[in-house]
Amino acid sequence: MKSLLKLVPFVRPYFLRILAGCAAFFVARLFEASSFLLVAEGIDAIDILDRGNQAARGYSLKTITVGIIAAVTLRFFFIVFARRAIRRVGISVSFDLRQELYASVQKQGSRFFAGIGVGDLMIRAIQDISLVQRLIAMGLIQLVIMVYAPVIAVTVMLFKSPSLTLLILPALPLVFVYAWYMSKQLAITSRAVQERLSALSSHTQENLSGIRTVQAQAQEDNEIARFWLSNDAYATAFYAQARINSLMGAWMPLFASLGHLGILVYGGNLVLSGQITIGELFVFFYFLNMLLQPIRMAGFFVTLLQRAAVSTDRLYEVYDAVPEIEDRPTDNTPAEISGSFELRNLSYTYPGSDASVLEGISFSVEQGESIGIVGRVGSGKSTLLKQFTRMVDTNPGQLYLDGHDVCDYPLARLRAQIGQVLQDPFLFGEALRNNISYDDPDRHLDLIWDSAESAALRDTIEELPQQMDTVVGERGVTLSGGQKQRTTLARGLIRDAPVLILDDCFSSVDTETEEHILSRLKAMRKQKTTILVSHRVSTLRHSDRIIVLEEGRIAEMGSHEELLRLNGIYAELERVQTQGISSSEDGGSGEYELSGSR
Repeated sequence: MKSLLKLVPFVRPYFLRILAGCAAFFVARLFEASSFLLVAEGIDAIDILDRGNQAARGYSLKTITVGIIAAVTLRFFFIVFARRAIRRVGISVSFDLRQELYASVQKQGSRFFAGIGVGDLMIRAIQDISLVQRLIAMGLIQLVIMVYAPVIAVTVMLFKSPSLTLLILPALPLVFVYAWYMSKQLAITSRAVQERLSALSSHTQENLSGIRTVQAQAQEDNEIARFWLSNDAYATAFYAQARINSLMGAWMPLFASLGHLGILVYGGNLVLSGQITIGELFVFFYFLNMLLQPIRMAGFFVTLLQRAAVSTDRLYEVYDAVPEIEDRPTDNTPAEISGSFELRNLSYTYPGSDASVLEGISFSVEQGESIGIVGRVGSGKSTLLKQFTRMVDTNPGQLYLDGHDVCDYPLARLRAQIGQVLQDPFLFGEALRNNISYDDPDRHLDLIWDSAESAALRDTIEELPQQMDTVVGERGVTLSGGQKQRTTLARGLIRDAPVLILDDCFSSVDTETEEHILSRLKAMRKQKTTILVSHRVSTLRHSDRIIVLEEGRIAEMGSHEELLRLNGIYAELERVQTQGISSSEDGGSGEYELSGSR
């Protein structure tokens, strides 16, 4: 119950609807009980008629028949209303839970996704929330039965025959103890089933995402064997849960049968001795079923309860996760940024690491300036870019945007005005026009074509059968690497943001196409700031200034010509790329490895 109480904020808005549904179901059960009492009256009336004693009849058969029809009809309307009301609440709560889960995930960073995989999140969003929905839609109705049935049943049975009632009541606590013990076992197996299912889903999602790598390495058989282990672990956990459910499902009817046997033997003698009528014996059988109904349902109800409790805990692992980047804006930041940056002795160390990725970085970027960044693998290029949009937790007092600490800006406003084209081009499985105009699907088509032209993508799109309406498949699988990079570049350019960050987004583009893109880029962004990471000198030379990073520090900084005259790291890189000469040929540091960065 401690876990399920976490659902109160989600259930509270629908409290009146729940109350109305439970009340309607309660009334429906009263009409159901009334119909069986009338049936008992009818049995006694027929028995009296059979004996020829018409004067002793309580109600006529016609009156009893009309009463039964009325009770059954009214029960029908109340039960329909109750089930609709409760099930709508279940759907509404699951909708709210899923929305909250999705909103929570959007705020998380890399550490969160390192601990909870995409497949696991999918199971939480679908399976776990469905289990909570089932508890509300079905469990609330069962809860009404479990409260209502014993009260009504025991009251009627005691009124009809106290001695027959007392015969069966002592066994009920034993049944309750058994159900309570089995519920504890069920809780353990329920969590195991959910965790194994999440692991199975994560394994499947990861494998299918990398299916080309699996096939290229001829690892199909090994992956099938690995999947067998995950599948077997889930099946084993599910079997353990099914075994407990089966035991409860087998024992509960046995307890009910023993009660029926007691009523048949002892109640039959009471009928023969004239202490109760045949109709009253019939009532006992019905109300014993009503009394035992909650016990028979206990296994299913406890299963719902425990699985929903486990699912709630798993959902709140996401809801309670603290975002890595704390959004703590102040009121003194401008609504529109111009794009000037100042870095003051900026340093950064990834959580859990002892070594600094960036150390003592200091430089400024003026509005409209173009900055190029280059460095060896692991020199901190991508980490530096993440500081500008706080994709990592930037330290206060080290990075300023337009004279204000970047930590003072609302994250949404900061990232909305800084366009980013990431190193790994990601496309959604939608039409090209939707991918390019992702941030504003209602943009005019001419603007989308202009952006595609700037990214040297027009000719490619015109060759496609449906042009802008061509669906590119999951993660852009139908496009080549260069086409995907140019599509994501078009997505960045169309925003015309005050600041544009390009993280090595020309690595799969040929030099001729690159020159076309860079010339358009320079013309478009004369008054706007551009920050570019690349390992190509042909790309970097277009920048106003170039920063060379070495082991997290600034090793060199200046224009293309200034760095060549310096004859340092950048000059060596230029010689390697233009002449194929490296200092390694005369005992130097070796060829500059630049693709990919941390």
